[in-house]
Amino acid sequence: MNLLLLQSSQINGSQATVTGRQLEHLISVHQVDEGSSVRVGEINGLMGSGIVKSINKEFAVLDIELDTPPPPPLPLTLILAMPRPKMLRRTLQSISSLGVKQIYLINSVRVEKSFWQTPFLADKALQNELLLGLEQARDTMVPNVYQRKLFKPFVEDELRDIIGDSHAFVAHPSGSQPCPIDINKPTTMVIGPEGGFIPYEIEKLAEVNVEAVTIGPRILRVETAVPTLISRLFPG
Repeated sequence: MNLLLLQSSQINGSQATVTGRQLEHLISVHQVDEGSSVRVGEINGLMGSGIVKSINKEFAVLDIELDTPPPPPLPLTLILAMPRPKMLRRTLQSISSLGVKQIYLINSVRVEKSFWQTPFLADKALQNELLLGLEQARDTMVPNVYQRKLFKPFVEDELRDIIGDSHAFVAHPSGSQPCPIDINKPTTMVIGPEGGFIPYEIEKLAEVNVEAVTIGPRILRVETAVPTLISRLFPG
């Protein structure tokens, strides 16, 4: 935890109260004591510093000053075929830590129906994984996650508007062009399941001007493909 992220309910004026997982982390990992300084931020707000005023096994009270904006978000909308639930958790943390703020989880022929039944898709569970990514990266702005369980209606009815004026790509092993490097422009990236989108799905994406690009012939796990593609598009 590189940033202590605070809910608004934890903040009272210039003081904050910390309990639970965050308190345990402060004690066991950071080994703070009265007078210690820690980096803090308010969820969807400013960042700054906190001085531990008092601490015990039940709660800590910090004097805080929030005066620094979070880092700018990436100009990227990420559309991701629903991965395996355990992989989803790790992938969301990674996406959140890299600065992506718009995430769509979509269906595909190769996405098992059972994946959509996971409790990890509950709002609170999603929030927990996203916050872990923000804590790692020292960011406060929580990404938006949208779930779309029907591929064809999503592509035909929504995707064109989501893309807008951005550059739109789908990562595919047999893509005709290499994935751009350092694009530095608003981008929409579609990433399929580990086996890739089927030809029909690639054709539907092409109908709304989503270009198939590749980073090579190797089939990567979703949790590997996501940071690889993001770091290629936005290396800075």
